[in-house]
Amino acid sequence: MMEQYIEIKSANADSLLFYRMGDFYELFFQDAEIASRTLGITLTRRGKHQGEDIPMCGVPVHAADDYLEKLIAAGHRVAVCEQVEDPAEAKKRGSKSVVRRDVVRLVTPGTITEEKLLAPSEASYLMALGRVKGAADHTYALAWIDISTGAFKVTESAADRLLADILRVDPRELILAEPIYHDPGLRAVFDVLGRIANPQPATLFDSAAATGRIARFFDVATPDSFGQFARAELSAISGIIAYVEKTQISERPPLARPEREETGASLFIDAATRANLELVRTLSGNRDGSLLKAIDRTVTGGGARLLAERLTAPLTDPDAINARLDCVSFLLAETRLSEALRNALKGAPDMPRALSRLALNRGGPRDLGALRAGMDAARQVVDVFSGAMLPDGLKAACEALAGLPKTFSSHLDIALADELPLLRRDGGFVRAGYHAELDEMRALRDQSRRVIAGMERDLVEETGIRSLKIRHNNVLGYYIEVTANHADVMNGTDEAKARFIHRQTMANAMRFTTTELAGLETKIANAADRALQIEFGIFDALLAETVSHADAIRAGAAALADIDVAAALAALAASENYCRPQVDGSLSFRIEGGRHPVVEQALRRQLADPFVANDCDLSPGDDGRNGAIWLLTGPNMGGKSTFLRQNALIAILAQMGSFVPATSAQVGVVDRLFSRVGASDDLARGRSTFMVEMVETAAILNQAGERALVILDEIGRGTATFDGLSIAWAAVEYLHEKNRCRAIFATHFHEMTALADKLARLHNVTMRVKEWEGDVVFLHEVGKGAADRSYGVQVARLAGLPEAVVERARAVLRQLEEGETSGKASRLVDDLPLFSVAAKREAPKPQADAVLTDAVVALQPDEMTPLEALEALYRLKGLVKPR
Repeated sequence: MMEQYIEIKSANADSLLFYRMGDFYELFFQDAEIASRTLGITLTRRGKHQGEDIPMCGVPVHAADDYLEKLIAAGHRVAVCEQVEDPAEAKKRGSKSVVRRDVVRLVTPGTITEEKLLAPSEASYLMALGRVKGAADHTYALAWIDISTGAFKVTESAADRLLADILRVDPRELILAEPIYHDPGLRAVFDVLGRIANPQPATLFDSAAATGRIARFFDVATPDSFGQFARAELSAISGIIAYVEKTQISERPPLARPEREETGASLFIDAATRANLELVRTLSGNRDGSLLKAIDRTVTGGGARLLAERLTAPLTDPDAINARLDCVSFLLAETRLSEALRNALKGAPDMPRALSRLALNRGGPRDLGALRAGMDAARQVVDVFSGAMLPDGLKAACEALAGLPKTFSSHLDIALADELPLLRRDGGFVRAGYHAELDEMRALRDQSRRVIAGMERDLVEETGIRSLKIRHNNVLGYYIEVTANHADVMNGTDEAKARFIHRQTMANAMRFTTTELAGLETKIANAADRALQIEFGIFDALLAETVSHADAIRAGAAALADIDVAAALAALAASENYCRPQVDGSLSFRIEGGRHPVVEQALRRQLADPFVANDCDLSPGDDGRNGAIWLLTGPNMGGKSTFLRQNALIAILAQMGSFVPATSAQVGVVDRLFSRVGASDDLARGRSTFMVEMVETAAILNQAGERALVILDEIGRGTATFDGLSIAWAAVEYLHEKNRCRAIFATHFHEMTALADKLARLHNVTMRVKEWEGDVVFLHEVGKGAADRSYGVQVARLAGLPEAVVERARAVLRQLEEGETSGKASRLVDDLPLFSVAAKREAPKPQADAVLTDAVVALQPDEMTPLEALEALYRLKGLVKPR
């Protein structure tokens, strides 16, 4: 057995080997040690190898999914090794023969399909990176699939946007040729991706062999009917198909044909911007607090995944965007229809994932039940839309739902029971009345006593022997028993002897059997096995029928997801008071009463003050050329970062086809979105906070065009004041003169407001505040003008800094503002004033203070007249020396 294990393990050295032994998957040697630590299970020893004890641990087969989830989450890959031979066959080869085992599947982060291992609202993408060397440079392409749903897409990329394109899809696993992985020029990309990058042999990505591999996988003569693909795209497609064949062994997932995404069809959002805006996760990695969490009103798993996909890849075609907005507008206006629609959608299970599990022979009766329920929900949705004047998007979705196979749906209704078991091996999933022999076998299995009693009653009537009984024991099986004095009835004639076969003579009874009883006994004994075999056959037939309708089922499921997203966005618009944006091909960006969708909801939950809405207009001037730049100044905590982000999020929402949190909005399509908000370092790559800031700023200045929207906050703050001011100053000029894009630039360098007199498209705006009795009140309002103060000391006081620090800061600030330290900074640090103040407070008081104290203690206010009190006050004043 260990020889067999070592042989199989050597062929799968990069995976943990789940080696099937009876009801357990066992792991040995280093695999056992790794699994024991990761899973928190007991590590034992069994047998010896080369004189050393063999480490071993194991997990029950029935709970394997739970353990697989932990191993995959920890970044491991698992080879599942099963028995592939009947033990009886192994015995025929000899008493020492081992049942043949082999790997039936490689489980990796990008190829899991188990329901327990997948979040319903999250896609599970496997991505492949292809590369072909061109005349001047490398050409890159990305192909990605969700093996759990069958989605398959491909696009070209370039070295300068490769990381952003990968992170947009957010794959669980990225496969690539080993030479690419070790390319020094891409080291920074793979450092960011970490362990999701999985190098593979270069032969998997051979573009010369790609056409044949793709054609064989999809069983077509040539893949040309799928569209025209570049060589790099063919390399990526071939690589991902080869990896699927490698991991799924003999099974073939029902993948859709590869769909090409045109470069520029979606809004480009670089990696830093995607993180800063917290689209699907916060900076800490949580979904709570993200934009996706705030806008998600979907009721199906497919709808939730589609919403996330649209959010991470907003469109750039105004016509396509407005087609989506038309669907939301229709459902927002048709309140009752929309409510009925969402109720129908709630009953729609995850058909694509059920289909994938079935096609990979990992599904069970409940997956067939999911298809049945999904097609039933589709019929209800079509009924809800019946007679309505639908926009094109919803009309196309209804046509796809109508294309679901009605015969197959009816077949499932007839064949499947109402209550379905989880596993096929449990049986009981075929409806009574569907298969005559199955019903008979079930009756024998479940009602054997009643069947035997009926035969006994018939024999009593036939023979007239009232004491006749049909009994059972482990030696004879079923037999007929009569008393000895009735023996002549049972064997008194030739006809009786021929029918009643003598089995046993007892002292007071005789036992017989009949051909009919023996046959019934055999049927009863085999009824359970036969019933299960019949059900297996029915399941296999339904499985084959399911796979034959895979394309139609997948298209119907996609239509349900489209409808769910439109209905969810309509519900969001109604509940949050969002407006329909005007999206066009202009360079306009005009928001009235804009709000931050996440912050607004958080304030409502906290029962705090309502969100303060603000306008933003970055539209071109009278010449209609090039958008404006807003230079935003104002205090810390005044709301600058919120204002910056909310306008970026409004652009994303508008272009994904959603209503937006504003009173009105006009968005000229943005092709690239850049956001540099917040501070972070990258110490693992040797980058300080300021270096990260400069790298991200450089990317923006090098890539932003006139259709870009740029959001910049506090450029230059990570270095000396004059250095930072110089960099920020030059960056604004470059954005204005070279990039000529729409932008909001927030800064604390108030000197930069003078640029508005020089740059025609630069406008000064500020976050308004009011001072009240020494404190500052943040109004969170954006207005024209420039701030002359940042109110940092007041914010420090609100944060709880010691009062001595706050007072000293105020004093230093006054001197700095009055210019007293010009060229004489040492005057501020003479005798360490912060600590000298504290020392003076703690020094012994002079003698005059003791006299004054004694005089105050001697006073008896309760016994003094008003005149005596006044005289005492003058005496006390005389004890104090004037300063």
